[in-house]
Amino acid sequence: MIQNTITENDIATLAVSELQPILKGKILAEGNDGYDTERKVWNGMIDRRPAVIAQCLTSNDVVQSVKFAKDNNLVISVRGGGHNVTGNAVCDKGIMIDLSLMRTVSVDAENQVAQVQTGATWGDFDKATQQYGLASTGGLISTTGVAGLTLGGGVGWLVRKHGLCCDNLVGAELVTADGSLLNVSTKENPELFWGLRGGGGNFGIVTSMKFQLHNLGKVVGGMIVHPQNSAKEVIQFYREFMKTAPDDLTLYTCLLTSPDGFPVVGYVGCYSGQIENAEDILKPLREFGSPLADQMGPMSYIELQSMLDAPFPKGNRYYWKSGFIKELSDDAIDMIISNASIVASPYTAIILEFYGGVSATEPEGGTSYPHRQSEFDLVIISNWTSPDEDEKNITWTRKFFDSMAPFLSHRVYMNALGVEGDERIKEAYGDNYERLVALKNKYDPANLFCMNQNIKPTI
Repeated sequence: MIQNTITENDIATLAVSELQPILKGKILAEGNDGYDTERKVWNGMIDRRPAVIAQCLTSNDVVQSVKFAKDNNLVISVRGGGHNVTGNAVCDKGIMIDLSLMRTVSVDAENQVAQVQTGATWGDFDKATQQYGLASTGGLISTTGVAGLTLGGGVGWLVRKHGLCCDNLVGAELVTADGSLLNVSTKENPELFWGLRGGGGNFGIVTSMKFQLHNLGKVVGGMIVHPQNSAKEVIQFYREFMKTAPDDLTLYTCLLTSPDGFPVVGYVGCYSGQIENAEDILKPLREFGSPLADQMGPMSYIELQSMLDAPFPKGNRYYWKSGFIKELSDDAIDMIISNASIVASPYTAIILEFYGGVSATEPEGGTSYPHRQSEFDLVIISNWTSPDEDEKNITWTRKFFDSMAPFLSHRVYMNALGVEGDERIKEAYGDNYERLVALKNKYDPANLFCMNQNIKPTI
């Protein structure tokens, strides 16, 4: 869409006079207390300045903010958890609709469902649901937003046992481009519900979500770490082990640098089945090779969900590349290890994720998330602290990803996609792209919601 020619000061003045009186929340503009704090997101590389930030407290606040943006031809960005690497939660010169104060989680333990406002993080979600011994698939880091992760598909420690986040979504409330507030589920607006389950923020702003919950007590989780000079054997073992691993076990392998500066390779995962069966399942992992450390043990699900928070803090600088590997061949493993040996930052992690299990089948009503095949997902999470090192880290990441081209399947998980152009966006949506375009044409033909992995309307 085209940004209006009025200045940011004009927009701010207009928002204070016209929008603020009808909001329960607060309008922030440059110079206001809290403005600089609220425009900061997880990725420290993002430094954008919205003309106004609408700190919403209710669904009606979101409706009124959307109408204000549409009437004044403003770019809209939407902040939930603000964790996505692209920084699409923040726009320049437009309106940032901030949901981060809308984070109530209500649990119906008898029917095993949770109603969640979309400013909530998975940490908020898990704290509420675990009080009842319940959980749902949700992320790998507790500060990740519930809404953004789910709309893009959503993988986490329970993905093999209970499917993707979007598979467990059973209803939502959505503000559309015309300011309507719609309920969506398999029974109400079912085609739009299909689109929300993997189509990102393209069709409106989700203000509330309902999730199916599952019984979950203690889990066995953590890491088993080997020296990186054993990486080929460790990854080969992982490749073969996952062919017969039970759905109760979600396990990834990663190459990284230990806190004392030593290059390592490890298994990181969660066993969520019967605790008394855990040792039989994990025994081959524990006995393989000569690990430097075995830190897998019983823990609460909340402990597991925050296990990786510290290595990936808010404010560091992040640049990602990702893609599914058509075959994790020995040659592909060699290429990964070769690039890891010249990693540009000690904070960077290279992760191989394998899903499968329940996530390989679609739930009732289907989803627009397309990648149900059993392939390993390579995620390169470049992570550093100084702006002076931007070029070095970005260049290393791009060269690494380019070297993997012969091994990639031209599929990509949307939540791990950076700003990479229209063709990569189509790879994220796969065979569902044209059906998603039809939904975009119906619900957002002017592309009001464009700060996302954008599905462009064709009318």
